[in-house]
Amino acid sequence: MTKPRIFVTRIIPEEGLEMIRREADVEVWQDPLPPSCKMLRQKARGMDALLCLLTDRIDENLIAAIGPQLKVISQMAVGFDNIDVAAATARGIPVGNTPGVLTDTTADLAWALLMAAARRVVEGDKFTRAGKWKTWGPIDFLGPDVTGAALGIIGFGRIGQGLAKRAQGFDMRILYFSRRRHPEAEQKYGAQYADLDTLLREADFVSLHTTLSEETHHLIDDARLKLMKSGAILINTARGPVVDQAALYRALSSRTIAYAALDVTDPEPIKPDDPLLTLDNIIIAPHIGSASYRTRARMATMAAENLIAGLKDVRLPNCVNPQVYDRIPG
Repeated sequence: MTKPRIFVTRIIPEEGLEMIRREADVEVWQDPLPPSCKMLRQKARGMDALLCLLTDRIDENLIAAIGPQLKVISQMAVGFDNIDVAAATARGIPVGNTPGVLTDTTADLAWALLMAAARRVVEGDKFTRAGKWKTWGPIDFLGPDVTGAALGIIGFGRIGQGLAKRAQGFDMRILYFSRRRHPEAEQKYGAQYADLDTLLREADFVSLHTTLSEETHHLIDDARLKLMKSGAILINTARGPVVDQAALYRALSSRTIAYAALDVTDPEPIKPDDPLLTLDNIIIAPHIGSASYRTRARMATMAAENLIAGLKDVRLPNCVNPQVYDRIPG
């Protein structure tokens, strides 16, 4: 019996690949950089399933080009704004993602960025490596206290609440803004709901955990950056386009806000000539929010589980368009 054919757009942890290889003939893109749109179309054409990453643009034209035999699209990520889910749904193709597994790992990274920015760890490391550390200085590398400060969390889903949990240990005042209230989480984490402008005005640290949509694109722009305290620190582990990077450069270079720490940029990777890279009061990590051994391995196995379920015409364990199962054949 002929096995189904699968294209995997990057090398993923072996735990997931091993599962897929037992069920299908698998072709894995070996280059460390993602395939170009042209190459992705060429490689994916005729495949029965696609396992992709956030770096792959899966639009209507690509889905059509792969062919009517395509049974499932499985993404090794929580977010799926790179996939035209409506186009997949129209063709009855379930789309899978990997939610929940990276909550703690990403919250850990957001907290690490917050602490590193507050205590100017990266600046200090560069200073030391450059041979500039000559003595202990009483006014060198001063930063804001974290303990007792006000933390504003924009987007209060799993990761936002994970950050709130960590902030409790530092006796922080926790404000949050979200599309809906979370009464149980408010009680659990001692969090207070605030409108967006109030949160920006009152928070010493602002951490972004919202999804990317038309509504949240450039949510943090010139006007909103000007609402923040001059000593405030902005952390973004959500999506790069949630922040207007040109506006962020203006705010940081003019000291409208004190510092920023990003794990995501727009575009990714950030361009080498981006003016943000000329500033000392910013940390930019290469999208490593989920980068722990255990989390990435679990993401790979979850993506494999979704893919295998789709091949077997079984409901995906984690499906972002469950309405495909409500379709009536014919």
